[in-house]
Amino acid sequence: MKTVSPKKKLGQHFLTDLSIAEKIAKTLTFDSFDRVLEIGPGMGVLTQYLPWKENKVSLIELDSESVLYLQAAYPSMVGSIHEGDFLKIDIPTLMGTEQFAIIGNFPYNISTQIVFKTIENRAQIPFFSGMFQKEVAQRICEPPGTKKYGILSVLTQLFYEVKYEFTVLPGVFNPPPKVDSGVISLKRKVDFSLDCNEKLLFKVVKMSFQQRRKTIRNSLKTLGLSKDLTEDSIFDLRPEKLSGADFIALTNKIEHGQLST
Repeated sequence: MKTVSPKKKLGQHFLTDLSIAEKIAKTLTFDSFDRVLEIGPGMGVLTQYLPWKENKVSLIELDSESVLYLQAAYPSMVGSIHEGDFLKIDIPTLMGTEQFAIIGNFPYNISTQIVFKTIENRAQIPFFSGMFQKEVAQRICEPPGTKKYGILSVLTQLFYEVKYEFTVLPGVFNPPPKVDSGVISLKRKVDFSLDCNEKLLFKVVKMSFQQRRKTIRNSLKTLGLSKDLTEDSIFDLRPEKLSGADFIALTNKIEHGQLST
C-alpha cells in the first residue's frame, strides 16, 4: 500500500513510533463514554491501537489522500471514516447525541481551536486526550500565578480535570518538528455547575488576558464598569493571579447590575 507524504500546508507530522502511539491510546479511560472520535489520523498509526475500532471509533481527516489510505487500511471502518475539517463540522451530525471521547495527534496550527471547540461541546465530550506542541500542552495544564497561565488554561480547567501525561521528542515524527510535543488528557468535571453567565465569562477572561500586564481594572475598562464596582480589590490584580473560581466571581460582580449607565 502506497504511503502518504506529510503535507506542510496541513501541518502534518506523522508519528512513526508505534510504542508512543500505543501509549497515547492507553490514556483513554472508558468509564463515561463508549465512542471515540480521532482527529487527523493520517495513516492510522494511532488508530490501530484504539479499542473497538470497528464499530465504536470514528475518524475525521482533512487530507483526501490520507482518507483513501485509511479506507484501504481499515475496510471495516469505511462508514466511519469522514473527510472534513473538525473545526467546521456540526458535531451532532457527525456523532449523533452519544457521549464520546476525542483523541489525536493534533496539527499544531489548529490545536488550540480544537480545545476551544471541545469546551463548547463539553456536554457531549467527557474525555479528551491527545498530542500538542509541548508549550501548548503545558499552557493548558498551567496553574494560576505563572507566565504561561492564560485564556486556554482558565477555560479548560474550569470544565475539565487536566493532566500532563508525557513528553514526546521530535525524532519520532516524519518530518521531525522543531519543538518537543506533549500529550495531555482532559476529564470532564462531575456535577460541575458554572453558576454565572457563560458568554460574559468567556468575554471577561479573553479581555483580561489580551492585556495581561495590566490590572483587571484597566483590561476591562471598555466594558464601562462603574467606579464603585472597580473599587473591589479583585480589580487590582493581574489576570494570571485569578483562578477559574475567581473569574466566575468577577463575572457575577460585573453582571449583577453594576455596570455604569
